[in-house]
Order: sequence, then C-alpha cells, then structure tokens
Amino acid sequence: MKRLWHTPSLLNALANALILLSLLALLAAAGWWLAQRPGFALRVVRIDAVPGTELRHVSAVLLDQSVRQRLRGNFFTVDLDAVRAGFEQVPWVRRAMVRRVWPDRLEVAIEEHRPLATWGENQLMNTFGELYTANAAEAEEDGPLPHFSGPPGSEQKLLGRYEELRRWLAPLGVTPRSVLLSPRLAWWVQLDDGTRLVLGREQGVPLEERVARWVEAYPRVRGRLGERAQVIDLRYPNGFAARTAGSEPPPADHAPPAAPAGDSNQQDTRPALSGSDAPTRLAALQPTGAPRARGADRTDQRTD
Repeated sequence: MKRLWHTPSLLNALANALILLSLLALLAAAGWWLAQRPGFALRVVRIDAVPGTELRHVSAVLLDQSVRQRLRGNFFTVDLDAVRAGFEQVPWVRRAMVRRVWPDRLEVAIEEHRPLATWGENQLMNTFGELYTANAAEAEEDGPLPHFSGPPGSEQKLLGRYEELRRWLAPLGVTPRSVLLSPRLAWWVQLDDGTRLVLGREQGVPLEERVARWVEAYPRVRGRLGERAQVIDLRYPNGFAARTAGSEPPPADHAPPAAPAGDSNQQDTRPALSGSDAPTRLAALQPTGAPRARGADRTDQRTD
C-alpha cells in the first residue's frame, strides 16, 4: 500500500479510472432521465397485415385491448417482446412483428392463421399444419372445412397425407372430407361423395399403389355394382373390397368409422355373403388382367 502512494504512475491510472467510471455513471443517469421525458412518449401504434396477406378474422377490439394492456414505457423503454406476445395471444393471430419507428411510433405486422381443416373436437389447423383455437364458424364462412383427427404430434403427417390424397384422387373428381389416423396408425378417409376408404396401416403394399389401383378400376366397378359403393376396403395386397350403400347406413361426416379387423380386437363388421345378393354387397375386385386374390374376403389377406 505504501508503494502505491509513492508511485505516481499507479496513482494517475487509478484517478483516471475513477474519473471514467464517474463519467459513465453520469451519462447513464442523463440517458435515463432523458428517456423518461414526455417528448419520447409513444403516440401512434400502427397495425397492418403482413405484406401479401389480409386480416379477415382478427378482432380490432381485441387488438386494441392487447395494446392497452401491454404497452408500458416510452419509445426507448417499451418491451417489444411483451407487446409481441400480447398480440400473439389474440385469437386468429399466428405471428406478430413489432418495431420502433422514430420518434414516437410502433409498427405492428400481423400474420393471420389461414384455416385448412378442423381438428379433433374443437381446434383448427392452419396451412402450416399448426393447431390453434378460434371460432370454427368464422373459419367456415367460405364453406365447410375438411376434418382431421389423429394422435398428438401427428399434425404434419395428417397434412401431408391430405395433400397426397387430393393428388391421388384427382382423376375421379373427388376430394377428402375427413382424414383420420388411429392411435395404431391406421388410416380412414371420407370423401366428399360419401364414400369411405379404409386404408389401414402403412405396411406391405404402399398406400399410393393401393389407392391408384382403386382409382383405375372403380369406374368399371361402379358400373358392375349399379350404385355408388359406401365403403372401399383397400387393405388387401392385390385387390379391394366394395360395400354398397344399401348394406349399412353412412357414417357421420366427422366420426371415425368402426375399427377394422386387424386394427383392434373387435369382430369384423363386414356383412356375410349369402345368396344372389352377395356380389353387390361385398366383392373383392382387381384391375383388369390382375389375378383374383385367393380368399380375398378373409382378414388374413388384408394389409391391416
């Protein structure tokens, strides 16, 4: 310590450091004082849709409430993350981007959810495959949405399968109205003409090949049946089974069909064949030129 007091260079360095710290503290205090002045109060919050989109469902009243609840501080001290989080809690808001604009304005860009389908009991899915909660009646203002249902975490799989099915079924001019994935990963599809497709699991023959086989053969099959099939069972490896509409009542649009044999312990619900009526009630069918599946009406021949 004595050496410090007798060393001019160390004393000068210490004095300079103290002066620098004092100046920094003074500048910080001055900046804080200046930032609190009324001249830097936020006077305008401008809310627009993300460029290239529009806001159809977001409530202006709820946005205004969010601004009033979250807007604290002035141009310099406002917490932009808190403001953004408040906007993103408003129904129909998928994403909010907030930025300062000198000298007294915030600009907010809102991206709204675009509904693609209803999900489960009371949720919606957007075009990114994300689930959200909003008024389903508003979502279906332009017409009914398809319905999806599946185990937790299967949203992207459902979205991808829906797009595939639309493409696979396009030659028949039908589209999926309901796409369901069971907890055991078996697929069911309800079409907009009322036909139910039982696809089963993704094992054995690929789903695309099974659907393509049916799409190719079905115009001829319908002519033979004389009416639209109510259920098409595509779980067979080299054919499919068609059940006519008169054999059982059509299912509810959003309700899963009865669990197929092979996907649960339930008994096979297909009607038994008997008499001359059997070929129109249930028939195992293959595309022209393909060999008929031996025992095609047996559950051990299906790809469950």
